[in-house]
Amino acid sequence: MHSLYDVPAPAKLNLFLHITGRRADGYHLLQSVFMLIDWCDTLHFTRRTDGRITREDLGAPLPETDLTVRAARALQQATGCTDGAHIGVLKSVPSQAGMGGGSSDAASTLLALNRLWGLGLSRGALQKIGLALGADIPFFLCGGNAWVEGIGETIAPLEKAHQLPQARFAVVKPAAGLETKTIFSSPSLKRDSDSATILGFAAAHFDFGRNDLQPVAEALCPDVTQAIEWLGKRGLQGRMTGSGSAVFAQMSHAVDLSGAPKGWQVKPCENLMVHPLAGWASDED
Repeated sequence: MHSLYDVPAPAKLNLFLHITGRRADGYHLLQSVFMLIDWCDTLHFTRRTDGRITREDLGAPLPETDLTVRAARALQQATGCTDGAHIGVLKSVPSQAGMGGGSSDAASTLLALNRLWGLGLSRGALQKIGLALGADIPFFLCGGNAWVEGIGETIAPLEKAHQLPQARFAVVKPAAGLETKTIFSSPSLKRDSDSATILGFAAAHFDFGRNDLQPVAEALCPDVTQAIEWLGKRGLQGRMTGSGSAVFAQMSHAVDLSGAPKGWQVKPCENLMVHPLAGWASDED
């Protein structure tokens, strides 16, 4: 039995998120910087010879066909692979948080099974399979932090001169969660932000832009406002990540993060320069 143990699936934060338009099919066009952080889920993979995909929840229970199972099946379908896998999932990244936990799990599943099954697919081939499952998955396969555009499929890695500085963040997930769909379908969502540039972003980094989804999220979920105010009382400038409900703030000095309301998850995190599995797929097609 071949196995891969303790495979990490890191969360992301959106340093800013601007909606610049909408396509005819209803999908929103966005610009954002996706940044990896060291808050991770942990996955275990064991190869099965009977072709079945099974999953075991090592922590909080997940829906029956979560993204890890769907990713494994999509990889089987795309390659005709007759191997199966047993996947153990230890969830740590909160769901309905805007931190990409499910998408990251799917990306780590594709990378791990590509290796476990000996398929040899390139990063680009895995991204194509991932995009059909969720718009954030290609980012988690790209290997690092990135400038993201379009519906999430246009990814420019932030490297060399544009690389993000190392920094620490307070990440707060209040008790309530938010459904991405509800926010994007709101009539009050701002959908006409001006186009930003990587150069403009690089001049300001963690202070750049805003999250266009935040006003809608705050109207739907008072917890988001409360979490931002909670950070504010600690001298931190909070903003929401993704479609929420998690918020975050850069910490340039030590901050006491104790005393959060019951049911909240508060975690000091550092950003990651590269994805822990960055070397698990080749760039060559």
